[in-house]
Amino acid sequence: MASYADFHRRSIDAPEAFWAEQADLIDWHKPPEQILDACQPPFARWFVGGQTNLCHNAVDRHLAARADQAALIAVSTETGSERVWSFAQLHAQVQAAAASLMALGVGRGDRVLIYMPMIGEAIIAMLACARIGAIHCVVFGGFASGALASRIEDAQPKVVVSADAGSRGGKVIAYQPLLDEAIRLSAHKPSAVLWVERGLAPLVCQARRDHRWAELMVRHADARVPCVWLEATDTSYIIYTSGTTGRPKGVQRDVGGYAVALAASMKHIFDGRAGETYFSTSDIGWVVGHSYIVYGPLIAGMATIAYEGLPTQGMDGQPDGAIWWQLVHKYRVTVMFSAPTAVRVLKKQDAALLRKHDLSSLRALFLAGEPLDEPTARWIGEGLGVPVIDNYWQTESGWPILTLARGVDAAQAPRLGSPGVPMYGYQVKIVHESTGEELAAPNEKGVVVIEGPTPPGFMQTVWGDDERFVNTYWKSIPGKLVYSTFDWGIRDADGYYYILGRTDDVINVAGHRLGTREIEECVAGHANVAEVAVVGVADALKGQVAVAFVVPRSGLAASDEQAARLLEGEIMAAVAGQLGALARPARVHVVTALPKTRSGKLLRRAIQAVCEQRDPGDLSTLDDPASLQQIRARVGR
Repeated sequence: MASYADFHRRSIDAPEAFWAEQADLIDWHKPPEQILDACQPPFARWFVGGQTNLCHNAVDRHLAARADQAALIAVSTETGSERVWSFAQLHAQVQAAAASLMALGVGRGDRVLIYMPMIGEAIIAMLACARIGAIHCVVFGGFASGALASRIEDAQPKVVVSADAGSRGGKVIAYQPLLDEAIRLSAHKPSAVLWVERGLAPLVCQARRDHRWAELMVRHADARVPCVWLEATDTSYIIYTSGTTGRPKGVQRDVGGYAVALAASMKHIFDGRAGETYFSTSDIGWVVGHSYIVYGPLIAGMATIAYEGLPTQGMDGQPDGAIWWQLVHKYRVTVMFSAPTAVRVLKKQDAALLRKHDLSSLRALFLAGEPLDEPTARWIGEGLGVPVIDNYWQTESGWPILTLARGVDAAQAPRLGSPGVPMYGYQVKIVHESTGEELAAPNEKGVVVIEGPTPPGFMQTVWGDDERFVNTYWKSIPGKLVYSTFDWGIRDADGYYYILGRTDDVINVAGHRLGTREIEECVAGHANVAEVAVVGVADALKGQVAVAFVVPRSGLAASDEQAARLLEGEIMAAVAGQLGALARPARVHVVTALPKTRSGKLLRRAIQAVCEQRDPGDLSTLDDPASLQQIRARVGR
């Protein structure tokens, strides 16, 4: 087998020949006439002239060989339920849902906004949209009305699919009041709302606008809805990036390029095999859920697990830090995808829980969403006894930019602190933020950029705004038309990349530039630190100072000021010893939880705003409001 370096080089030197080979991994109704059209940079059009369908590749094409195999496994520890659909059953359900949407007037190119919890019907609705050529726009269930309204205005959906409620940690969140208020606020009014009733919250349907999912699914139970063959360059979906302020920024993705990219990634990166089970603990509200809960595993002919609940909550609603591993055992999961934040939550539990169930089926654990610190990587890797593979990507990329391709070279070793090397198709470079000059020497810190043409599966543009796409992503580096990830990074002598944090999260302390990522890595190395967030806070003397917020591993009471001060002193000494006195935090605050989105991303900008007594802005993605209130109380002392 050729080395991964040769594999990657071929994808860069001969992209059309390389991706023509990958295109054979999916079914085409009409083969592409042109593999790549890059005549209008930075826009890249892949598989021009080809016709295919995401739903066909995810469901229909598996019916001949694996109709009775499990396809979708929906598990909710919130309701204590487990449901399994075979490929044949999923095929029937998706056709009924597609017929239901068509009965509400949805056709090719129409948008359908999906505002739902992690339940099977949400995934069926996504596949139904793909089947009939509608463009789905999934908005994270529980989003605040204002943020939801702005997305409704931007996407202009004909229909909204929602549920009466979601639940998290036993706390029910009613969706109807949030959605009704969002529609009231929006200048665009969808013509219909399709409701899934779970019995968790009251549902009062409005005449002519509202319809019940169960009723329409029964009415169309025997429907036969063929896949609409779409141009490869047609739009498959819109997904809005988290943390957007002002007008929402909708990432627009194509059909054919996305299908090929996911099929290739399942084979080359995740080493996923038909007939096996894939378990991603994410949510369909985020891009990971689109790519690696819904489309990627199903395209690969794998069963996929959709999970609603906490990582420490059992099927009976009681605490159970081994619930995920129980599912790995029960469904013989071979590949798992989660987030470092989730692992840090589990890290507070007894490590013996990692060995409570038979995990012999598991080949690898992939982690993404937040930088993976060394202590967390070591803890979970040693506990599970399988390779832990970090990976780095963005909503905009649709699939990993940096990781290790397990299906190409399983012997390629991960390096602690690094998400890996550039994936095939990605021309990744480190450049100087002011001059645009490439920093080719090892360990030089600069901005991580991608040279065009971007590979299949990458965003096409910003929905409805090509100019914004170009100006936002491709013109931030002086004199260079390159895609900016807006992340600092370095590359070692062997080509492994290390992400040092957002370019706008750099702290300028007395003229010295410090990355919060480096300080967090150091703080996380303390034996009694489970989670950490470091932000730069304005300082009259130094310009900025670092302030750290830590969640201890041991039960340290928030009121125990003496113990908190002791921990603060130890952390300050450790940072000063490893990174120098300039990097030492001005304060280390001990808290019980850090403010995060439901996907586990730390809301560092909100923390920074509270520290500087500014408005934290849109908090619609905030999972636990009490966490930010606690920080406000801490810094107010």
